[in-house]
Amino acid sequence: MNRVALVTGASRGLGECIARRLHAAGYRVALADVRLDGVQQLAAELDGSGATAVAIELDVRNKADFVRARDLLAERWGGTDILVNNAGQSKVAALMDITPEEFDESMAINLRGTFVACQVFGAHFAERGFGRIVNIASLAGQNGGTATGAHYAAAKGGVATLTKVFARELAPQGVTVNSISPGPLDLPIVRETVAPERLELILKMIPAGTLGAPEYIADSVLLLIAEHAASVTGACWDINGGLFMR
Repeated sequence: MNRVALVTGASRGLGECIARRLHAAGYRVALADVRLDGVQQLAAELDGSGATAVAIELDVRNKADFVRARDLLAERWGGTDILVNNAGQSKVAALMDITPEEFDESMAINLRGTFVACQVFGAHFAERGFGRIVNIASLAGQNGGTATGAHYAAAKGGVATLTKVFARELAPQGVTVNSISPGPLDLPIVRETVAPERLELILKMIPAGTLGAPEYIADSVLLLIAEHAASVTGACWDINGGLFMR
């Protein structure tokens, strides 16, 4: 396979899981993260020669970083075909205690980052006549948050809306834009940020009775970026154990 995928926030957690799954499926994968050492280690593990995996230092708050990544991959592999906007920052905070600065920071990472990435790579894909964008949204953006702060929930709600806007804009050029909205996942970051007693309560609230499997999210990404997935665009796939049904 010659398709090239860029995954943001790939140094750990869900991003790492998605990157590993795409690489195993035959994609050439660019691992992007603000933590360069983390993605360098993963890239070396996936392919020490650099032929099918490369690490890129990228801060989603900076549009110039996406431009640089686009140009780097064009030079290295002839261009990019797939973008997975996974990078994000979830913080637990009491609604009335969130400062304007904390709100702005959450928006910059969780929403503006997705916006500028879709701008840069959406235009790149449109020029090439093919592209797949998958935005990792969240259940929090649908129900106001189960174990996260309002700033994160608001940003992820914006990601779901941006997905539809870019999907409509880019569809005529052969580019699909979709989102996945996971509920609480079985990831270290969830156990690090959610108190054990709170996590126990959340588990009791989930009809399926279990945290989501990040591997299944990665498999869902594979379905959305498939060559024959052209008719799926503007969609939001809910994977939340039954916490939110529509």
